Amino acid sequence: MVTVQQVRTVALGLPRTTEHLIHDRVKFRVGKIVYVAFSRDESVMGFGYPREERQALVDSEPGVFHLPGASDMRFQWVQAWMAELDPARMEELVVDAWRMVVPKRVAAAYVPGLPDRE
Repeated sequence: MVTVQQVRTVALGLPRTTEHLIHDRVKFRVGKIVYVAFSRDESVMGFGYPREERQALVDSEPGVFHLPGASDMRFQWVQAWMAELDPARMEELVVDAWRMVVPKRVAAAYVPGLPDRE
């Protein structure tokens, strides 16, 4: 199980990330693009994920991942139960979602564990 605080630590360590509280929901974004968001009760983490690969992810681990509601299916988005994620998996998902929204040169320059060199 992971917590919002653990996700916050990972997300805020990524260049250009800011945290916002919107309609009682914690969200992390780059510019105006949200790449990680939580349900109001913080039991579900939504994250950016390639649209063409998301059904395969959900099918591979239906106890961990699920698709968003019908109104959010137009976005490149998947959701995960926080209780089913471990810290290493969460970090991988958050960093991959972040890589989808930053310029390629920023993503290419990021090395986990090193301070932002931008």
